[in-house]
Amino acid sequence: MAAPGPEKIYPVSWEQFHRDARALAWRLTADAAAVGGFKAIVSVTRGGLVPAAIVARELDIRVIETVCVASYHDYDTQGAMTVLKEVAASVAALGGGQGRGVLIVDDLVDTGGTARCVRAMLPEAHFATVYAKPQGRPLVDTFVTEVSQDTWIYFPWDMGLAFQPPIREGAAG
Repeated sequence: MAAPGPEKIYPVSWEQFHRDARALAWRLTADAAAVGGFKAIVSVTRGGLVPAAIVARELDIRVIETVCVASYHDYDTQGAMTVLKEVAASVAALGGGQGRGVLIVDDLVDTGGTARCVRAMLPEAHFATVYAKPQGRPLVDTFVTEVSQDTWIYFPWDMGLAFQPPIREGAAG
């Protein structure tokens, strides 16, 4: 399967992702205080699993739930939104069933499709992503880094080590 060919790419190493996820946790400390502390994290799988673990550690949140939503198929083709697993009833019931005190974590908000879907489940939850693109940015409450809409982020779990030709040789990126 070939990698996508956007105009711009943004490769993220494990070290950089860890720093960015910790920066997200740092930004969330004031928001947590405003709601009396987050009672649970809902990780949007699969990309939200790694930042959710880091944020949970940093903010000492022990209840971690998942919501499984698929929108990308064949790696680089965005298609119909499919909910594969909803939020557990015990977590969905928090905040009067509206999500107040729940933190939703994902790696990226792109077009906002996944964010809209998950937000509909927990409308008062706090939505946080590590990275945000302009189309999806209004749907999240907290993020760390904004990238342009035409940028493809290569996350560390998507990459292996390989030689990259120098830019002077016409290589993109």
